[in-house]
Amino acid sequence: MNEPAPERNQSVSLRRALAVLEHVRDHAGAGQGLSLTRLAESLSLSKSTVLRLTLPLVEARLLDRDRKTGAYRLGHGALHLGQAYLATLDLRTVAAEESYRLMSEVRETVHLVVYDPPEVVYIDKVENETTVRMASRVGSRAPVYRTAVGKAILAWQAEEDVEKVVAAGMPPMTRHTIVDADRLRTELGRIRQRGYAVDDRENEPEVRCVAAPIFNHADAATSAISVSGLTSRITAARVRELGPLVAETALRISRKLGSTR
Repeated sequence: MNEPAPERNQSVSLRRALAVLEHVRDHAGAGQGLSLTRLAESLSLSKSTVLRLTLPLVEARLLDRDRKTGAYRLGHGALHLGQAYLATLDLRTVAAEESYRLMSEVRETVHLVVYDPPEVVYIDKVENETTVRMASRVGSRAPVYRTAVGKAILAWQAEEDVEKVVAAGMPPMTRHTIVDADRLRTELGRIRQRGYAVDDRENEPEVRCVAAPIFNHADAATSAISVSGLTSRITAARVRELGPLVAETALRISRKLGSTR
């Protein structure tokens, strides 16, 4: 009878060890941890197998085991890995694939912005070469109250941040610009309910934009992604189609950034 290949045994053990680590990550309550018995039962493994799998994880500080209770919880090595991962993240790089994917799907210009209250800063732009080009440019700024990307971010900020935006002034850019603080707050409430924001000719007379917030590893809305186009192409009906697509794209980017939303 042939013996199983050592490489295969190692691969199975590695997958099981990762399953243990992920289970502790997802189910160990704050300050409590998971007992050996519960961990073994949850993963349908014997206690001896769990002990064998967790030994190198504990040695690497990816898991900690309480000396008194024997309960497992994530170790500070996991934190160091997370910090190292976050340090390598660049929003433009993380969002690039999703931005091109969205542009290809909807055939409209896609913008990526970061929040710099009371404005947003455009850090990337993916254009559909077959349509009329948008006037926006990378590096430009726009007030949050009159842009879809800005309102998408502002909807998830504290009330004091909304107050600062209002205090900075809300002059009209077009006849459709929201210039009333109460109306802006009502609009922010709608955005939170549906998950995306709309700039209905509020920043440029013949342009509509649909945007959704991007959340970072701390689940804070610090950036946003949008689809923009002429009103002749992005009709009111099409806005309702684009909204969920943009929101789904923003969610995928958020998760790549470490968000748990």
